[in-house]
Amino acid sequence: MLRSDFYYDLPLSQIARQPAAARTESRLLALDGATGACRDLRFTDLPALLRPDDLLVINDTRVLPARLLGAKETGGRVELLVERLLDDRRARVQLRASKSPAPGSRLNFDHGIAVTVLSKGDDGFYEVELAGEGTLPEILDRIGHMPLPPYIDRADEALDRERYQTVYARAPGAVAAPTAGLHFDDALLNRLRAQGVEIAAITLHVGAGTFQPVRADDVADHRLHRERVIVPASTAESVNRARAAGRRVVAVGTTVVRALESSVEGGRVVARDAETDIFIYPGYRFQVVDALLTNFHLPESTLLMLVCAFADRIEARGAVQGSTGCAFAGTEAVLAAYQHAVEQGYRFFSYGDAMFLIRAR
Repeated sequence: MLRSDFYYDLPLSQIARQPAAARTESRLLALDGATGACRDLRFTDLPALLRPDDLLVINDTRVLPARLLGAKETGGRVELLVERLLDDRRARVQLRASKSPAPGSRLNFDHGIAVTVLSKGDDGFYEVELAGEGTLPEILDRIGHMPLPPYIDRADEALDRERYQTVYARAPGAVAAPTAGLHFDDALLNRLRAQGVEIAAITLHVGAGTFQPVRADDVADHRLHRERVIVPASTAESVNRARAAGRRVVAVGTTVVRALESSVEGGRVVARDAETDIFIYPGYRFQVVDALLTNFHLPESTLLMLVCAFADRIEARGAVQGSTGCAFAGTEAVLAAYQHAVEQGYRFFSYGDAMFLIRAR
């Protein structure tokens, strides 16, 4: 299976660079994984797609204002992006500068905040220690910028502090938003609860690696970055009860799919606080999730591959025209839906519209 099997053309004008006027004003494309049929809806139609006994699982991670702009002691500009908090003072970060700072270097930021470079790993990430008043999360909250994705080619604004964050964000630690959840407001969540939908939460702290492209031509050769995932005992119990009763487990976002599917032991979801590097692409056999709410993803990305796997009927259908790789029915259905979305003027990526998929059985 080739990376190029997951390519599609997208006009730059359809990349959403600003959020919708209101969270629930997005459009929603519903795709049936068994038939490939799709329907153009509004996000406010989501309750009609859910059953009263569905279990909706959300990711309650909170995005850190993880980008800092400062200078080296020599005066050169430097940009720091926190990839992961290690404790209240130390972090694993990406650093951008005209010349890579050596261990022991001091970097200066606003409000008297100083950063000491402790080490540089073989993977290109640095370990740094911050000095200043307050803990690292508090410092980031005071002087940090929201880490908007590279394709949102503008500086972050005050509005992004609210809108690049879900209304149920609770646990600080992500450097990218679980974007499928950005469409919910409190009123819609209450409407779902009122119709009998159960809501449970996991935490997966999305890392900067989520934007790393797949460079291997053969998809199977790609290795995914590791991210911390927390599945509370209460959520594991809710998922197992739903599955035992034949109720659907509906994931809000690919992060929830990865968290749940990587937490199965002996046929049951177990509580855990660990790391996952699970890479889901066509051919994967899902064990937990029955339906998926997600945004539209970049061409040839691991997130698009997961969505294609979700619609996969495990039927080899021959190669996509012009490709030497083996395509699957689900991939063809998803790419056809993406083409439909392009033609219908849907907005793509983090601040864009949403898609609802029911997995083929």
